[in-house]
Amino acid sequence: MTDQALAGLPVGVLPETAAVTSDGHLAVGGCDLVDLAATYGTPLYVYDEATIRARARGYRAGLEAAYPGGSLVCYAAKAYCAPWLLPIVAAEGLGLDVVSGGELYTAQQSGFPLERVTFHGNNKTPDELQQALAAGIGRIVVDNVEEIDRLVDLGARQDVLLRVAPGVEAHTHAHILTGGRDTKFGLSLESGAAEAAARRLLATPGLRLLGLHAHIGSQIFELEPYRETLRRIFALAARLRSAAGFELREISPGGGFGVRYTAADEAPIPPAEAARAVAEAVCAIARETGFDQPLPTLIIEPGRSIVGPAGVAVYRVGSVKEIAGVRTYVAVDGGMADNIRPTAYGAGYTPLLANRVAEPPTTHVAVAGRYCESGDVLVRDAHLPLPRVGDLIAVPASGAYHLAMASNYNLVPRPAVVAVGDGQARLVRRRETYADLLQAEL
Repeated sequence: MTDQALAGLPVGVLPETAAVTSDGHLAVGGCDLVDLAATYGTPLYVYDEATIRARARGYRAGLEAAYPGGSLVCYAAKAYCAPWLLPIVAAEGLGLDVVSGGELYTAQQSGFPLERVTFHGNNKTPDELQQALAAGIGRIVVDNVEEIDRLVDLGARQDVLLRVAPGVEAHTHAHILTGGRDTKFGLSLESGAAEAAARRLLATPGLRLLGLHAHIGSQIFELEPYRETLRRIFALAARLRSAAGFELREISPGGGFGVRYTAADEAPIPPAEAARAVAEAVCAIARETGFDQPLPTLIIEPGRSIVGPAGVAVYRVGSVKEIAGVRTYVAVDGGMADNIRPTAYGAGYTPLLANRVAEPPTTHVAVAGRYCESGDVLVRDAHLPLPRVGDLIAVPASGAYHLAMASNYNLVPRPAVVAVGDGQARLVRRRETYADLLQAEL
């Protein structure tokens, strides 16, 4: 295999082990994607275990190098939650953020250490809260005052964090902006709701308020919003300390670190650098506010930035339709049901021809999905060698928020998933069957 940079592959969007074979095929984890497609069919999602581990280790190393206090990297399961993945996350020493009973159930079935599990969500049901309490998870992040009532009604004895809406506007898509004034998540700092909820938690028997949490959005490429969020969280902690003797044991500015999908995207902050910057900001602000003796445990919550670059979606071309003077549509056997992001967010990608990856691009085409919606277009302007029927189109940076948001629209079975590493491939999720589609119907 040749080096991916020498082969002219796009920088920053492919898994770390991506390479080109002597046949001109794209390979990941030492496995030829053409061979994988022949063995497991398409659409196919391929995950590179080495990339997942390297990025997880980068976040851990960054915290450990720059933060003298305790720290924990929590993987945000909403990006992609699967029984094969969570043991890898656990083995790398990470915690786990879940946002539903289903994600918690997956953690339980995977043998994930439940003391390292944190339960988020703006409307946890009583059943989900009872499930979390019975499982003995480490923390519940309280998102609203009604949740306090639910926990009291359940007789909870539980460590909790309080989610604060800090009023910090990060530069990202409106659909994934969560820390501004107008958000369904958390309790407002500006209105005083966060402080009132914290005081109530401090006075509620059975609930131990360990600290404060915020999350300002996803696909963030700058560090200043995290610093400003931390300033506001520490200011609240100082008021609570003065008024109610609050001891800040844990603090989290969330996650949301961006990844690159196209060459036009901003360069992402490397995991170790992002972790170091957050750690340094916490140290500085803790000293200024008198929370450095001892420092609170620092928790960060990357999800997309761990698994996003590790995944590649592989599709097979079924038709090529040229509309003179308009565009050429290249139709593939997947689309919006396995990747809703282009339709929901206008997300862009840098596709490649997996079976002709060494050939120079010669044309601009639209990569269209197979689903019965005009908006089902995965990439509106892809620069590729002219695709032919039977070619394989690989879409890098497909590891996060694809399978997590996948559906059976048009009653099409969801794709298979393969994990690769050191030249070995293992099927970790079989392709759904038509029988699977009707299994829950009565």
